[in-house]
Amino acid sequence: MAYLIDLKSFTDKRGNLTVIEKTIPFEIRRVFYIYGVDDSVRGGHRHHTTIQAAICIQGHCTIHSNDGSGFREFELNKPNRCLILEPADWHTMDNFSNDAILMVLASEYFDEKDYIFEPYANAAD
Repeated sequence: MAYLIDLKSFTDKRGNLTVIEKTIPFEIRRVFYIYGVDDSVRGGHRHHTTIQAAICIQGHCTIHSNDGSGFREFELNKPNRCLILEPADWHTMDNFSNDAILMVLASEYFDEKDYIFEPYANAAD
């Protein structure tokens, strides 16, 4: 099941610095970010092996996750909050603010065979 972690941040009069290394529970092999999203729903898949860490580094968005046994919704609106999505987490992303930048760190390189687009039978839960 997907879960949130707090990233270590340092704040002083100059601003904020958030650290990712030694916090993400996997070796990072791929990094991408999503921005400029209209009212579309993104995602709509799960994976065979890939674990993902999603961080909304600016603005906000909502991630809906279903691992086949339960459904959860996460509002990402702080750049020091990270959502870990396990391979079994079928997920969609929506409600992007106009300024949203969602950065995703992945445990595997892109492989189209790793994607599963069929939702679970309880997807409407």
